Amino acid sequence: MSGKLSNKIAVITGGSSGIGLAIAKEFVAEGAYVFITGRRAAELEKAAKEIGRNVTPVQGDVADLEDLERLYGIVEREKGRVDIIVANAAVGGLAPPGAAASPDHFDRVFNVNTRGVFFTVQKAVKLLSDGASIVLTASNAHYLGIPGFAPYSASKAAVRSFARTWAAEFKDRGIRVNTLSPGPIDTPIMGTSGLTPDEVEKFMQQIVANVPLGRMGRPEEMAKAALFLASSDSSFVTGIDLVADGGMTQI
Repeated sequence: MSGKLSNKIAVITGGSSGIGLAIAKEFVAEGAYVFITGRRAAELEKAAKEIGRNVTPVQGDVADLEDLERLYGIVEREKGRVDIIVANAAVGGLAPPGAAASPDHFDRVFNVNTRGVFFTVQKAVKLLSDGASIVLTASNAHYLGIPGFAPYSASKAAVRSFARTWAAEFKDRGIRVNTLSPGPIDTPIMGTSGLTPDEVEKFMQQIVANVPLGRMGRPEEMAKAALFLASSDSSFVTGIDLVADGGMTQI
């Protein structure tokens, strides 16, 4: 099948729901073969069935180095290389402001959102093709001072920093590294924030009130942005942060 990602091999972490699943569907539609990861086996298998073809689900936690090594062992055996990485796995981050945020909350957020991204890329280096593309999912939260989001926002600021450093480190191999920073997107991630459904709804209403386009984004819109960064359409683009937040940080 022809497409913008024809014959490309992609690894997408957090690919069982939300933005990651939408990216996986978009990439397959554009000709890629995708490996998707997630922590919950049933959800992962459901996602693979939704994608329908050219997909291998691999259960695992990006914060667990053994899981990452097993993931890339499977990729190496099945395909032998990686052309695209989308380091997307993350957990939500709302916590009591300031000193009230617990060490457990801090560690959980940084283990997945920051440590997980770092080692998702590090463990793939030996399999990365020259000219590969790496897309790191950050967040527009790293631009904003949102009460209760200190660990989450900082974890995503670190991801943004990774992109700059890796863009410099990998440039001689033609490997491009960029971040995608979504704004408020209609995904299940807020279910990991510890809020009740009513609290989540109220919080999201408050957030949407600050979006100039007047709505939450859709996972499919983020998938189109990720496709741009992953494909040759962005062949002269590296080290950037593509902010897709309805104008929230720009207007």
